[in-house]
Amino acid sequence: MTPSRRSFLAAGATGTLALTAGCLDVVLGNGPLEFDADRVAPTADALASTGYQESDVSDETIERTVELPGGIEREVRATIWQSIYTKAVDYAGQTSEGAAFAGVSIPGMQIAGRSLNPLGELSNKELLERFLGEIPSDHGEISDLTHEESFGLEILGDGRTVDVFVGQSELEGETGEIELKLTSFDHEGDLLVLLGTYPKVLTAESANVEELMESAEHPVTN
Repeated sequence: MTPSRRSFLAAGATGTLALTAGCLDVVLGNGPLEFDADRVAPTADALASTGYQESDVSDETIERTVELPGGIEREVRATIWQSIYTKAVDYAGQTSEGAAFAGVSIPGMQIAGRSLNPLGELSNKELLERFLGEIPSDHGEISDLTHEESFGLEILGDGRTVDVFVGQSELEGETGEIELKLTSFDHEGDLLVLLGTYPKVLTAESANVEELMESAEHPVTN
């Protein structure tokens, strides 16, 4: 796991739980509290249709310490999944890896009705800023992110809000606009983040990212 990915969950500071009979085992237990996410990813058919190729699929375990009432500390282990796909696109007369899509699943870490997941309360823009560095591409760092619009998509059996952002970046020596689409929501006990990025002028990639989002499976069964 890269340092930036580790910081996503480590940067939640300290969680606090209400002490009830239902969480006595949590307080008194000796071993770490373990939470495992299920992988989220586009279908193979959607990947083939849109031309995206698998770049990296991995599960990583992070550890952090939470403080319970009375100053009791417990270790938490959380396993997250990250599935990344990229696509070579033609831009400025060159072919480069300029489009990417990622699906990330993080366990909700629910205890006594409360979540220990420090990302659960973040807005889509805040999630975008945290995860953007994890998406491989040939364009440079994206700056001046602004929110353009929001719209709805049917994903995993429910309507989800997708936010569209635009930023400035360099690709093949040319400075241009990069469009990013992100949605995040809870599903089957996990926080899911789906993110696509591509040069804004490539309007076909906008539809492709939406197709990948709509096809998402969670948990992935194969």
